[in-house]
Amino acid sequence: MSRLVVASQLNAAFNTAFAEALPDVDIVGVPVGPPAALPRGTEVLIAAPFRKAGGSLPPNPPPGWPFNVKWVQLVSVGIDFYPDWLFQGPAVTSARGSSAVALAEFALAAIFAQAKRLPEIWIDRFEQWAPTPITLVAGKTLGLVGFGSIGQALAPRARALGLNVVAVRRSREPIAEPGVEQLDDLGELFARSDYVVLAAPATPETTRLIGRKVLARAKPGLHLINVARGALIDDDALLEALDDGRVALASLDVTHPEPLPFNHRYYGHPKVRLSPHTSVHTPDTRQNLAAQFAQNLARFRQGTPLEDLVDTVRGY
Repeated sequence: MSRLVVASQLNAAFNTAFAEALPDVDIVGVPVGPPAALPRGTEVLIAAPFRKAGGSLPPNPPPGWPFNVKWVQLVSVGIDFYPDWLFQGPAVTSARGSSAVALAEFALAAIFAQAKRLPEIWIDRFEQWAPTPITLVAGKTLGLVGFGSIGQALAPRARALGLNVVAVRRSREPIAEPGVEQLDDLGELFARSDYVVLAAPATPETTRLIGRKVLARAKPGLHLINVARGALIDDDALLEALDDGRVALASLDVTHPEPLPFNHRYYGHPKVRLSPHTSVHTPDTRQNLAAQFAQNLARFRQGTPLEDLVDTVRGY
């Protein structure tokens, strides 16, 4: 029986994790982007985002697509960095849940960095020896915009630290997580929250969801944290809210586009903490995605339905 060939657009660290999880599969590295050709016998493609440096997506598939590919595994949960034609052929699955803990921890780190005034409290000279006022996180309210895998990982961790948690979600299905209050109104969530974490996918319905109307209702001193997609925020509206004091701080691990232009106002803004989409770059993300892929690969070989299939109507 011939070995299964999987073409991967991921980096060497990811491919090594996949190879270790799947010793009976040939993992072959290929360039990121529309595949002009794939190794002979390739049935599965692991795809990295096609959009780079804010550029447009290729509108047309390469000649011969989908070749012999029967399944495409995305490295991300969101589908906004991939062209439409990728979803019009083979089955496509997402990396849903693989980075949820990493994102939850990153959001909590942003919360604690503000409350404990890190890193500015560290001193390196005798003359700086003086107490610096800091604040408690316990007893504050965390608002979650979206309650998928990220929200489900973040909520119990936040509750364990003494935070009150409120959440809004697209689905009307009740939130089963103990201690999480489900709200129907996004404006109410902003009005009640000391911290808001954006954890929703980028879809036509969520584009610039966080705009002037919502930010006008923000609780004074709000800290906005985005670990989802930059497109959820109206940048002009957020900058206005930061400048006039309605929002105290924005911690942004994602932006739109990525990277931002060199002269964007987020760079160097005193109330913006900007990181270059770093939150998911942990060893467990690679390991989780490899394990998730291995489980689906067993289904693929058995001819049973794959899990985490992308729903293009829903947008993730």
